[in-house]
Amino acid sequence: MRTWRFVAGWCVVAGLAMGAGEALGARRAVPLDGTWRAAQGSMEMIPAAFEHEVAVPGLIDMARPAFEEVGKVSDKRQAFWYRRTFAVEGDIPAVAMLKVHKARYCTKVWLNGQAAGEHLPCFTPGYFDLKRFIKGGGAENELVIRVGANRESVPPGQPSGWDFEKYLYIPGIYDSVELVLAEAPYIVNVQTAPDIEGGRVRVVVELKGAGTTAVVCEVSEDKSGQAAGSATLQGVAVGDGVTTVETAVPIEGCRLWSPEDPFLYRLHVRTSGDSATTRFGMRSFRLDAESGRAILNGKPYMMRGTNVCAYRFFEDGQRGDKPWRAEWVRRLHRTFKGMHWNSIRYCIGFPPELWYDIADEEGLLIQDEFPIWLLNKAPEDPVAEKIIPEYTEWMRERWNHPCVVIWDAQNESVTKETGKALTAVRGLDLSNRPWDNGWAEPQTIQDCVEAHPYLFIRSWNTDNPFMIKEVANTSPAPHLRGEQQALAVPIVINEYAWLWLNRDGTPTTLTKNIYESLGLWPGSTTEQRRRLYARYLAALTEFWRAHRKCAGVLHFCGLGYSRPGFEERPLGGATSDHFIDMEKLEFEPMFEQYVRDAFAPVGVMLDFWDDRATAGARLPLKVYVTNDLYEAWDGAAKLVLLRDGQVVAEQIKACKVEALGSKVVLFEQAIPEAPGDYQLTAELVVGPTRAGTRSLRDFTVR
Repeated sequence: MRTWRFVAGWCVVAGLAMGAGEALGARRAVPLDGTWRAAQGSMEMIPAAFEHEVAVPGLIDMARPAFEEVGKVSDKRQAFWYRRTFAVEGDIPAVAMLKVHKARYCTKVWLNGQAAGEHLPCFTPGYFDLKRFIKGGGAENELVIRVGANRESVPPGQPSGWDFEKYLYIPGIYDSVELVLAEAPYIVNVQTAPDIEGGRVRVVVELKGAGTTAVVCEVSEDKSGQAAGSATLQGVAVGDGVTTVETAVPIEGCRLWSPEDPFLYRLHVRTSGDSATTRFGMRSFRLDAESGRAILNGKPYMMRGTNVCAYRFFEDGQRGDKPWRAEWVRRLHRTFKGMHWNSIRYCIGFPPELWYDIADEEGLLIQDEFPIWLLNKAPEDPVAEKIIPEYTEWMRERWNHPCVVIWDAQNESVTKETGKALTAVRGLDLSNRPWDNGWAEPQTIQDCVEAHPYLFIRSWNTDNPFMIKEVANTSPAPHLRGEQQALAVPIVINEYAWLWLNRDGTPTTLTKNIYESLGLWPGSTTEQRRRLYARYLAALTEFWRAHRKCAGVLHFCGLGYSRPGFEERPLGGATSDHFIDMEKLEFEPMFEQYVRDAFAPVGVMLDFWDDRATAGARLPLKVYVTNDLYEAWDGAAKLVLLRDGQVVAEQIKACKVEALGSKVVLFEQAIPEAPGDYQLTAELVVGPTRAGTRSLRDFTVR
């Protein structure tokens, strides 16, 4: 039997981390991540033997030796059980609280053979009071945690994370576990609400444990540690329940947080019995219904980005331990920023908490989506009474992260329940972030709706395939469902195209018909399919960005799963990402080349969609130039006609676009008499030789 011994240390706790220095009281923390023992069995009886090892945080399919049929309903077990021992030196203080950051499905805890509590939610932290059962003085403590073996363990009405495109619901303790030790008054939670106009941060502290204490709040710069401001509340009386106190801390030389400058501060809060730290950024974010724009730090801000489906990636064959390796997660977010993306929707579920810390540090705006996806036929029916407590836990865990800018109640669901739930909890967030309610009604004029203009979906479910030339007659305002039109709120496009390819270049189960209709399945090469996907995705991105009808354009998806080798479900994958090497995080080259240009801050779109042109004709052409920057862009737009890579004709016109503006540059192009395959390219030029982004269209002269 293995025993872990710990001396008091500092670690992240409930979004709060221990601070050092001249604390009135000091929090001790016992980190419990690492290798645990594991077993399978019934829901009620602790197994007699734990013969497997498994990493925490992680998933149960990482156990060695491996369990069979993990992620599926099996008569081999009802639950998985985790066990480890630990010791705490010294006396046990007034508070001994276990935090399980995230585990699924439904968590129950025993310490030293005594049941310490149960937590049914699968996507938010569970807290367990261990004070009655824990032993100090270096004695051994036995901790056992049970999780249900599959999503069927979740009670009716409770969200279980159903996903129409998932196949495996792998259980496990998929985020950190830690023990918090503190004296009273204990700091239960800290919320920060930046006031950028006033150059100060509003601080709300929840305390528990009777007594009278000073509450000291000190702000410093996160990286340098340089002091930035402080405030003290004297003689705070704390009752038997939870006492809430509030103050404001002026920030000297206040520096704002943004994706371009992700500057972080650290707030250290101390009482006579406890101390805790949380990070925050001085930033404001809202959605403006009149302009249809996101407003970041008081200025319009164009959201460009992608999606991460962490729970789908959990079942990917190349996942391994990647979601829990900070260096890999950081490289992933930096790779996304290299595509000119400033935003991510964490789609249909929450990744481990370290992802949010890294998004804070790297500078990405997060649309944080709770894992509810119902369409009109999901095998679960969450109800508001059970959603509200989970929404509350979710918000309390995330509200100090500057990266989180939109609470997303659900995906593609028409239900009254999420609207009831978000209305009940939205007032808890002192920063008043906007909400997205999927396909259901927006609840206030400050919220947004999601649009999923999947133009090529027509080829999937009809005999009338969509062709790229039809974009010319497509409305630049994306279609909204009837329920979404209850209020005229800003629109975020966070899915579009319907052209997915698996990582090996084969169509997914949802796109096989599309590539057949386009003459590219079967009988085409991987390179041909990848080129079409990259070019069409780039063109659609240009289209939705150029017309400026939405607050954001987010592509689907930057990280998901890939399940090649199966043309039909249930084994084949529905969607996929664009990586060809998951460890190195290398994108498929043509995707990176063309789609990266389409998301450039100064973007270009050639408004030409025909696949044929008449010999000798003269074509009037529009080139849209959009500027997402806060300064004017001054350069030139160049139109180039090519055949077999050789320049046939070239025109260039000066172009200046004001900050956050757009401009249409008009050209007229003579079409050659010689028949054949040609390409038109609109290119932005900066200076005499430096080329910028490009927009490409292929056509044939008849």
